[in-house]
Amino acid sequence: MTIEELKNRKTALGLTNEMIAKAADLPLSTVQKIMSGATKAPRKATLVAIEKVLSAEESRRNGAAEIRPNRKNGYIYEDLPETHDVVRETAAKCKYAPAVRKKDGEYTLDDYYALPDERRVELIDGVFYDMSAPAVIHQKILGELHLLFRECTDAHEGECEVYLSPCDVRLDMDNKTMVQPDLLVICGPYDLGAKRFEGAPDLALEILSPSTRSKDMLLKLYKYQNAGVKEYWIVDPDHETVMVYDFRDGNFYPEKYDFDSVIPIHISDGQCSIDFSRVNRALKKARGSK
Repeated sequence: MTIEELKNRKTALGLTNEMIAKAADLPLSTVQKIMSGATKAPRKATLVAIEKVLSAEESRRNGAAEIRPNRKNGYIYEDLPETHDVVRETAAKCKYAPAVRKKDGEYTLDDYYALPDERRVELIDGVFYDMSAPAVIHQKILGELHLLFRECTDAHEGECEVYLSPCDVRLDMDNKTMVQPDLLVICGPYDLGAKRFEGAPDLALEILSPSTRSKDMLLKLYKYQNAGVKEYWIVDPDHETVMVYDFRDGNFYPEKYDFDSVIPIHISDGQCSIDFSRVNRALKKARGSK
């Protein structure tokens, strides 16, 4: 596979240089130089390692890969035995440890609810993941998107509602997973008095931050897809891109948009779209630029 083919495949899969470097066990600078074209003649072994990572991730999305819990690192995505692990997402040590220490993979909703109220964690298949306080730009984007999504739902007077984090979602309807999407859309009846949502939302949206990038782009991508989420948006403030996954037709390749795009909401069947340039204008105004 040529370098240009690797770059195109990387873009189509929505992977970052950091993710590829981690999964291929290569220095980040090596991957960056190859993807930028700075290294004109990289070693064959390096190219093979990168190609294996991309192929394994592609196979996983097509249903050929296996995901299994890893007690030390949280999760390992696996392809065929001879390939590298696609990604290892390290579960951060929880600032507020449960009263009873357990191995990763053994924590339950009882442990989740036993944590202090000020904790910000997600529980994914029995593993706690710390969630640091969101940055200002994260909250600015989230506020603007909530407004735009609400405009869509209000204009069409449908049965869909938009909610912001922190909202607990018992994604798999089991005792081992509780997530908090940055924004979620629920269509259909729900219990307004409940303390959490049960099952997969119709749409989930995550805004990337340095501490959540790998988890949101790989681990939660798998979890949302597997749980029955119909549409998943990943907003990347650093690169000013939005990756949109429409899982309804078994299409696991994202559509990529920039911050000036009009992005259709697929679950609305063409009735709603988000003009992301309005978000971009709000960000520029906040920065004091035109």
